[in-house]
Amino acid sequence: MHHAKRIRLTLMVAACSAALCFAKEDPVQWTLIPVNGTSEVAPGGNAWFELKATIQPGWHLYSPTTPPGGPIITKLTLTPNASITGKTFYRPQPARKLDPNFNIDTETYSGNAVFLLQVVTSKSVPGKVPVEANARYQACSDVKCLPPVKKSVAAELSVVAGAAAVSFALPAGYIPVAGSSDSTTTTKATTTPVVFGSSNASRDLLPFLLTAFGFGLAALFTPCVFPMIPITVSFFLNQDIEKRSAWRQALLFCVGIVVLFTGLGVLVTAITGPFGVVQLGSSPWVNSFIALVFFAFGLSLLGAFELRLPSGLVTSLDRASQGGGYAGTLLMGLTFSLTSFACIGPIVGPLLIASVQSKGFEPVLGMMSFATGLAAPFFLLALFPSYMQRLPRSGIWMVRVKVVLGFIVLAVMLKYISNVDQVLQTHWLSRERFLAAWIVLFALPGLYLFGILRMEGVNKDQPVGVTRALVAALFLIFAISLVPGLFGARLGDLDAFVPEGSGVSLAGTGTETATGTCFKNDLDAALQSAREQNKLVLVNFTGYACTNCHWMKANMFTRSEIQAVLKNLVVVDLYTDGTDAESEKNQKLEDQKFGTASIPFYALMDAEQNVIATFPQLTHNVQEFRAFLEKRPVAARG
Repeated sequence: MHHAKRIRLTLMVAACSAALCFAKEDPVQWTLIPVNGTSEVAPGGNAWFELKATIQPGWHLYSPTTPPGGPIITKLTLTPNASITGKTFYRPQPARKLDPNFNIDTETYSGNAVFLLQVVTSKSVPGKVPVEANARYQACSDVKCLPPVKKSVAAELSVVAGAAAVSFALPAGYIPVAGSSDSTTTTKATTTPVVFGSSNASRDLLPFLLTAFGFGLAALFTPCVFPMIPITVSFFLNQDIEKRSAWRQALLFCVGIVVLFTGLGVLVTAITGPFGVVQLGSSPWVNSFIALVFFAFGLSLLGAFELRLPSGLVTSLDRASQGGGYAGTLLMGLTFSLTSFACIGPIVGPLLIASVQSKGFEPVLGMMSFATGLAAPFFLLALFPSYMQRLPRSGIWMVRVKVVLGFIVLAVMLKYISNVDQVLQTHWLSRERFLAAWIVLFALPGLYLFGILRMEGVNKDQPVGVTRALVAALFLIFAISLVPGLFGARLGDLDAFVPEGSGVSLAGTGTETATGTCFKNDLDAALQSAREQNKLVLVNFTGYACTNCHWMKANMFTRSEIQAVLKNLVVVDLYTDGTDAESEKNQKLEDQKFGTASIPFYALMDAEQNVIATFPQLTHNVQEFRAFLEKRPVAARG
């Protein structure tokens, strides 16, 4: 008798011990609560719930996106209910790391994992609706895994006629769980794209016009424009006119530039299409011609030979000026426009495209503001030509300035040669070769000004002044600062003008990189990859010869906070300025889908090509660009 009691007591103790043991091996607790505490919804409306997994320290769950062939993933389901006609589960971004046991990248949740559940109620009679969510999962630690279990948690929903619609936007990083949505009944996310950046249509007109005016002033310092200043000023200085007539000619010259630039830009855009103007800056023929011109100009400044205007052009200008001041002014304005347009085409490209395609007046006003900014300095110099006469006319300093400018012009020439190399994809002018040439070309002016390099304007017996020494030191410092770039170091804003290194480009062949899955000129493959991985697609309309595009790749996409977001996207680079059929196809896509030709242009879309957000320009604001990358569809509200 006592023996039987002892056996029963032993069995009870063992059972209790086992129960306590299993109770300890339950590291995940689930809860289901309405979002924002709202449990009332109108018939046929949407309701949102938080399905929260509280995971004990040291344990983790496997995301539904973990690749096949690995551990058991978390599977979420909803118990069928006639009062619920549709549902979708949304998951947060998991942590990703290599699991040596399975030799694959696994995606896990630890701590508190909050899933979201959207349900659509039927349009039947209002009442209480039970909502039961089920989770089948496997909890693992670093040393062991528990057997898979299935848990259910429930909440109650009140369907009330006339209840207020639930307003809720998906937090950043949440995307639907594959296979969890009833596509025939669940309301879809809105696809109205959000425009980030200063190109948003809601911006004020005044800042836009001031920006365009500033671009015009900046364009004054481009290589094709700046050399025209002395020619233009000399033309006005040679006019023997009264002050009132000078004022009229100055105004006519300014208006002539504005009208001719606007008319020429609209004409070129209308004839060549929306990409014609932008591609002036990337055309191999245009860049080769400009490089040749700058090579000749640089050698001339260095004293190799003397460049003069064709005698026929000089004669024509003289006859025009003698035949009538106003006609000469218009001719000078036309000559200026034609000479400078090729260099600043990429700057005015977006404005010209907008002036053709838009139904409003803002693009035209922007183009006029740009041209006004470009013409304003000429207007002032033409109005007050005496200021030019007061400038020093001669001296050894002019010879030194000419020689220094010669080296700078040759350095600028390399940029145009690099454009040809990148567009044609010949890859003979690599980043290292380009920087080596720049280091030499920027070091030589420093050596020249210090008197080490003997050329015209240097007298070995003349001491080096303070100003001359400081300028020489600046050139040498700049040249030395380029040396780290030879070994892969980033150069900040200068990377916009330097060819890309071998590790800068985001695009690949669909393989995993530091910035996620990347493709080049293959949107279809990127969309297919997005479907398989249940990710969004970042479409990057870019260019081989686009300096702003290079800056974004080198200085924005390489930032750790941006790369962390890019890992959750499929990135595809679509080049629009090449000479191949792919570039032409990408041009048409950008024009037809987004109505623009500007680059860089970024679009965030889902695997069905529904545009979620766009970012139409370069930006130095990291948080603004990250907010664009983290934009997700806003679920429809019932």
